[in-house]
Amino acid sequence: MIGHVSIGKSAYQCISYCLEDKRELSEEQKEKLSKAEQLQHQNRAEVLHYNQCFGNKKELAAQFRDVQKLSRRCEKPVLHLSLRLAPGESLSKEQLTEMGKACAEEFGVGDHQYICVLHKDTKEQHIHIAANRVGFDGKAAKDGNSYKRMSSLCRRMEKQYGLQEVLSPRAFLSPKDRRIQRHDSRKERMRNDIRKTLEKVESYPSFEKQLQSLGYQIIKGRGISFIDNKKVKVKGSDLGFSLSKIEKVLELKRQLRQEKQKSQQRQPEQKIQYLQPSKHQHETHDEMEMIEVLERQISKLLNELIRPEYGTDGVNTELIRESKRKKNKSYRKMSR
Repeated sequence: MIGHVSIGKSAYQCISYCLEDKRELSEEQKEKLSKAEQLQHQNRAEVLHYNQCFGNKKELAAQFRDVQKLSRRCEKPVLHLSLRLAPGESLSKEQLTEMGKACAEEFGVGDHQYICVLHKDTKEQHIHIAANRVGFDGKAAKDGNSYKRMSSLCRRMEKQYGLQEVLSPRAFLSPKDRRIQRHDSRKERMRNDIRKTLEKVESYPSFEKQLQSLGYQIIKGRGISFIDNKKVKVKGSDLGFSLSKIEKVLELKRQLRQEKQKSQQRQPEQKIQYLQPSKHQHETHDEMEMIEVLERQISKLLNELIRPEYGTDGVNTELIRESKRKKNKSYRKMSR
């Protein structure tokens, strides 16, 4: 069984999704799909349980909003939970209702307003729970450790109802390896595009223009952020390309270009005097060394920019630093 957790602001949007058919499908498309897949795309939603609320989507949303007024501090008062069984498995509506109630209890909304809805438009049975995080006492249910809580609930429900057990592969990793973040292909693509662009250009306007041609929007202020063609915004520092590092690379490349230009301007003079040791030959030698130094600096900096976010041992160094800070803090408390 697989579970999903999310929080949001709009009760109406969440309830509408749970109670209505898919909006992108016309009635004709729903009918065709229902016959072809032997599923129920028309009137796909069946409410299994109303808890402390009742009515249609507008009435439910209004009831949620009335209670949400009791808490001004909760910015995202809507909790959306879903549970999906593995292919080939099925439970009775009574069992699915019990599972929905257990899920609401697990996330601290068992006595809050919520609806439990069964969707019938997929081969795998799945239920949705749209809940109000704000209770009648004005307190909001906590949303911390949601992944861990959902995973624990799913494992418990699998054993209780004899369902196929879905184990997380991270459960078999060592504590050190569990701290490694998952690979993000979107960030990796953005990182590669920025790096390749930096290798080509020598000024910030050219850098920005080249990335725009690849479909990126750039927001530059005290820092820098990149927005891809899917409207996903990522900070440059999260990609390993902070504004200060980008500017440093471009400045080094500018210096390298200037030194090469100086060297090229003196080449005719060198051809005339190359047989006689002179001051010019020593200056040329120094310039060539300067160019080599700048090239090495640029290469080293680019390598640092594309370096993995974590150390070579695969451990998140920020987590290690945080652990050391906590140890030092507790040590100081004990020494007082």
